[in-house]
Amino acid sequence: MNLPALVLAGSRDGAQDPLAVLGGVAHKALLPVAGRPMIDRVLETLAQTSGIGPVYISIETPEALDTLDRSFSCLPTAKGPSGSVALALEAVGTPLLITTADHPLLQSDWIIDFVRDAEAAGCDLAVGIASRSVIERDVPGTKRTYIPLADLAFSGCNLFLLRSPRAKAIVTLWQNLERDRKHPLRMARTLGFGILLRALFKRLSSEALTARIHKLTGATVKLVEIENGRAAVDVDKPADLTLVETLLAQHP
Repeated sequence: MNLPALVLAGSRDGAQDPLAVLGGVAHKALLPVAGRPMIDRVLETLAQTSGIGPVYISIETPEALDTLDRSFSCLPTAKGPSGSVALALEAVGTPLLITTADHPLLQSDWIIDFVRDAEAAGCDLAVGIASRSVIERDVPGTKRTYIPLADLAFSGCNLFLLRSPRAKAIVTLWQNLERDRKHPLRMARTLGFGILLRALFKRLSSEALTARIHKLTGATVKLVEIENGRAAVDVDKPADLTLVETLLAQHP
């Protein structure tokens, strides 16, 4: 059975998004990257990956994608990415592979290895990550946002696999945290003050973090490392666009 895939392409600012303005396009997802809309690069990779499909795109303006000659269906967006994922779960169910429209470097072998490792772990939800050492090895000089744990400093790779219906509980937790992101005290109450203190002093291990999520949701999470630092590079700002185009020129 093929694995359905969801591409998150929501943009609250639409045509006014800074990257959309920079590229002179109607939507950030259509930003030209080395001459092609970045979402088209993502869709091409998914189409070329064995066992992946059908493909869904979560976007608030489906008509913006009319020029793309690809096979996909559109789903509605919510206020934030967690809400959009929740809507997709209602429409598609699990298992569900998730990536983002601003990940033009995405490669089939990363997806295949990620899904294989997630299946081997037997978790309810897998999160693709790259360690700081791997990122700095493969993309020297890049500035990424890292999550510092006691045993691992990592950046996300915009790859998720919701393997079972139990993953929905983690999405709900994600929605609550996203809703309270401007209220640290509420977030602390949700996650637990002990967890946040350990995180603050870099004493929180990846095992303790995933164990806490399991206690809160009843679902198991696995951090799946991707052994290519470029997997952590997406396009959020103009400097990222320059970096991605340089990487594409070096590694077509």
